[in-house]
Amino acid sequence: MSSDKVRIAVVGAAGAFGMKHLDGLAHIPEAQVTVVSGTRPEATQAVADKYGVPTAVVGYDAVLERDDVDAVILATPTGLHASQTQAALAAGKHVQVEIPLADSLADAEATLAAASASDRVAMVGHTRRFNPSHQWVHGRIAAGDFAIQQMDVQTYFFRRTNTNAKGEPRSWTDHLLWHHAAHTVDLFAYQAGRIVQANAIQGPIHPELGIAMDMSIQLKAESGAICTLSLSFNNDGPFGTFFRYIGDTGTYIARYDDLVDGREEPIDLAGVAVSSNGIELQDREFVAAIREGREPNSSLRQVIDCYRVLGQLEEQLA
Repeated sequence: MSSDKVRIAVVGAAGAFGMKHLDGLAHIPEAQVTVVSGTRPEATQAVADKYGVPTAVVGYDAVLERDDVDAVILATPTGLHASQTQAALAAGKHVQVEIPLADSLADAEATLAAASASDRVAMVGHTRRFNPSHQWVHGRIAAGDFAIQQMDVQTYFFRRTNTNAKGEPRSWTDHLLWHHAAHTVDLFAYQAGRIVQANAIQGPIHPELGIAMDMSIQLKAESGAICTLSLSFNNDGPFGTFFRYIGDTGTYIARYDDLVDGREEPIDLAGVAVSSNGIELQDREFVAAIREGREPNSSLRQVIDCYRVLGQLEEQLA
């Protein structure tokens, strides 16, 4: 094992996003996955076998006590994110936690405080900052060639039962505000500037899941740009998030890692980044920040304003 490789444990490895991280890490020469962890022994061992990871463990404490782990990637249920991030930092591990950082503002602020007191890299998986489509738009904004007037965003799923992205039963409940809205709230601020106004309304609460299945959010940035975000777990059709950027010099539509203009003409993203996979690019930033001893893009400090806006919106909806 080369000593300059970052030795990583993927926690929640058998889930949909754990595997996406393992796929991405396989393309990063400076990273070495030494451990995978999960709650189900057989499923976790199967993932270790599939990806050639030498060690599979059950539980989180079994990861933090290991000396062959420099960093952890948390692809675990939302409600565990804050406490597990704090535990990783306390154990002296670098940590990348999947979006969202927390499902309450208090937990987000407490986790930021832990990161600020630590010398470890602490990063949240705000993937939209890394998708080549959004990177291309960000580059045009930074160059002064494009200014956002409005973003129109649709985040749609068909999820009337408690299942994950692989269609399997979930042990926890997903949330439109604290998870799915976090992507767009952070991206809008990243692209258009600090958010100065935010409003939200929601539809009926699902009798079994206990969450709103439909939500509408309005945002305004200090630049004057506005954003309208529609979210639904009731949409019976193509699922995912679709971003329309309406600006002073063009219109662009981003669908994950792909980008077209307002007339659906593809935009060539070759050369934007070393990969077309946003998750891999996110993991590359995490590894590079550790090796270079610097703050990563989407550090806890950089994304905390997103969670402060979500906290305001939660108060409104209450």
